[in-house]
Amino acid sequence: MTLYLNDLGIVCALGVGKEAVARKLFSQDLCFSAPDLSQSREPLLSGKTVVVRSVPDQLDTPLAAEFHDFDSRNNRLLKLALDEIRNSMEIMKQQFGLDRIGIVLGTSTSGMLEGQKAFAQYHQTQAWPEGFSYKQQEPNSPAEFAARYLGVDGPAYTLSTACSSSGKAFCSAARLINAGICDAVLVGGVDSLCGVTLNGFDALELTSESLCSPFSANRQGITIGEGSAVFIMSKQPSAIIFSGGGESSDAYHISAPSPQGEGAEQAIRNALQQANLSVNDISYINLHGTGTMANDEAESYCINRMFGDKVCVSSTKALTGHTLGAAAAIEAAFLWLSLMAEADGKVQIPPHIWNGQIDDRLPILNFASVQGQVLPVSGYYHLMSNSFAFGGSNVSIILSKDVHCA
Repeated sequence: MTLYLNDLGIVCALGVGKEAVARKLFSQDLCFSAPDLSQSREPLLSGKTVVVRSVPDQLDTPLAAEFHDFDSRNNRLLKLALDEIRNSMEIMKQQFGLDRIGIVLGTSTSGMLEGQKAFAQYHQTQAWPEGFSYKQQEPNSPAEFAARYLGVDGPAYTLSTACSSSGKAFCSAARLINAGICDAVLVGGVDSLCGVTLNGFDALELTSESLCSPFSANRQGITIGEGSAVFIMSKQPSAIIFSGGGESSDAYHISAPSPQGEGAEQAIRNALQQANLSVNDISYINLHGTGTMANDEAESYCINRMFGDKVCVSSTKALTGHTLGAAAAIEAAFLWLSLMAEADGKVQIPPHIWNGQIDDRLPILNFASVQGQVLPVSGYYHLMSNSFAFGGSNVSIILSKDVHCA
């Protein structure tokens, strides 16, 4: 059964909405030394100060009173993305019915920021803040809020598998449709900045005090970001095809990948098998590319072993920060934007933003370091995005476009 991604809503450090994000993503002016992006610095408990990628809007407007128990920075981010696809969702509701539309989202923080602030006040005053609700920080808060906000009655749940969360949401959404449970599914992810994750990654010595530089010889670690991306997946034909998703769980270590990337390779092979494609069919890969020593090493070995040094690749983590549970969805959105911007068989791909210092210890990869780089003209394009999480939770997804049928 062919599945399609009918619409996209997105918000991240690059901007709010498809047009704003695409304009920055494919800008000729992006560079590592002075990227025109929203960023700030956050102090950590260790005494370090790190760069974070935040959403340009201040997100000060509360959710409507009826959604008070769901009001969090996380769900305000999600609402911005939902608003962009709301008209398309109304059409789906009329076509399929409320109970035939599901919701599968990924997150790692949910409303942890609100819980963090509430606990700090309770610690000082022995009283919880007025209006604080535990629902704000429940992992399923994003899916439950989205279901109520959009007015749909199908299955609605959240996956939380760290950095692979929203990628696994695609696989889960596809299963709901293929099993006949749903006709359409809102799928994606959302995560917001909060002190718990920032200090947690710092405790693991994984944060970079300067902007992350994936695969660089002097990479120092990750830059944390925030954002949301949501799609409508259905059997209704449209330009972008969800060709397949592959998952694996290598369980090598709780916070480190297998050095040779065997678990990542299994997820990629599963995605290729589901899409009925070979490694030679893939035109571009959005790498997980976090900027940590171990992750970039494992991914380099995996991609070089499978694809060699010919397929064009890039990491977009320096542009958005690592958005954790939302990362896979946001990077899938970049594939969607690349394919939707195709003109006359030319597809522009996201650049690899880094300091250009090649790590000779890593296998060679073909980084898209030239601004405005386009793929060779073809009648079809298959683009891949990979996300590899703590505990060996890996996911790879493939989006496609047949330019003859667009």
